[in-house]
Amino acid sequence: MYNPQLETFLCVAECGSFNKAAEKLYISPPAVIKQINLLEESLDLQLFIRTHRGLQLTEAGKSLMQDAKYIIQYCKDSVTRAKNAMQKDEEMIRIGTSPMTPAQVLVDLWPKLQEDSPDIKFQLIPFDNTPENAREILANLGQNIDVVAGIFDETMLNLRQCSGLEISREPICCAVSIHHRLAQKDRLAVQDLYGEKLMLIRRGWSHYVDLLRDDLWKNHPQIQIVDFNFYDVGAFNQCENNNCALMAMQKWQYVHPLLKILPVDWRYTIPYGLLHAPDPSPVVKKFLRAVEKIVKA
Repeated sequence: MYNPQLETFLCVAECGSFNKAAEKLYISPPAVIKQINLLEESLDLQLFIRTHRGLQLTEAGKSLMQDAKYIIQYCKDSVTRAKNAMQKDEEMIRIGTSPMTPAQVLVDLWPKLQEDSPDIKFQLIPFDNTPENAREILANLGQNIDVVAGIFDETMLNLRQCSGLEISREPICCAVSIHHRLAQKDRLAVQDLYGEKLMLIRRGWSHYVDLLRDDLWKNHPQIQIVDFNFYDVGAFNQCENNNCALMAMQKWQYVHPLLKILPVDWRYTIPYGLLHAPDPSPVVKKFLRAVEKIVKA
């Protein structure tokens, strides 16, 4: 599916030396060096600067390192999706799941769903929550994954070219490191965030987040807003490492073990539900109708 030399390249980049990479890969250092030389030759790029102090990535190497992780994971996911396609059942709903899009909401609804539609089965399909995967999966719902649970609004749906069924309105909360001064509290007032850096996803991603942002800028300038581009584990790591507060919701409480998610005394909420294709298959329509019926009841 991909050039296996990429895995050797990643290992060398992470270890910082040919010898350490060889130990990790259980091959000889000359074999590692040969693979890197062949990769550089085939790409016509210098990926490492060799010095007596060790290896350093070139700018080309740094760029390839980021893309190689995605390429390798994408290829592995492609094989998983291909295997899942062979086992496809006419009444099977394929649920995409990741740390940021847990399927717990469907687990909670499962007993009632079974009562309403006993023929429907679930298949959980894990995926790596990266910007590239998010764009591709949400724009192609119904092909390999039928539904994904998560937060959304019309802005996000238009951006990702999909539709959404709202299940609930989730209060916007804040996540902080368990070592942060605010972690001792069970609930936050807006004033508790004065003097803090609050991470909010960039403007234009969600109308509801932008309403909160505008309120804070206008009425609470003591809070420093820090923009970020995408919700993934990296954003949670940034929050913990930099001792910031991060806009979050309670359903993400298990994403990062060193963060505590706290409710805040503001009235801002965001829709949460199931993302699906604009024109879902008959079985997915049946499933969505069953979910909607349960939610309304």
